[in-house]
Amino acid sequence: MSFQKRLFLKRSLASYLVIATFLLGFLSAAPEAGWAMFMPSNSAGSERVEDLSKLQPYLESKVIRQRLADLGLTADEIAARMAQLSDQEIHQVASQIDQLQAGGDGLGVIVVLLVIAILVVVLLQLTGHKVIITK
Repeated sequence: MSFQKRLFLKRSLASYLVIATFLLGFLSAAPEAGWAMFMPSNSAGSERVEDLSKLQPYLESKVIRQRLADLGLTADEIAARMAQLSDQEIHQVASQIDQLQAGGDGLGVIVVLLVIAILVVVLLQLTGHKVIITK
């Protein structure tokens, strides 16, 4: 092989390796969902423990415990069913539980009442009726 061919092959190989290294470094810096990556062994367990500790006060509340008892579940059955949930399911419940409001928010009721009152006033104005309030 001539010197020119060897030089060309070395430069081609070096260029390929530089480009491949750059691409691999760039792609690993911004991982997309679904890519296989290394994960510390203790982070999955600690996340589950964190989520369970967030759910525990809700499960121990008197209202929830009574409702579950009305459905025929004992404390042991609840614990067994919680153990059957996957890490993803527990995390989903724990992340959505803060959004729940006992009894809902009063804003929706106020908005509905205001809309009804405005509709009544508009209908009375369109039909030519007047409301007179006297003592």
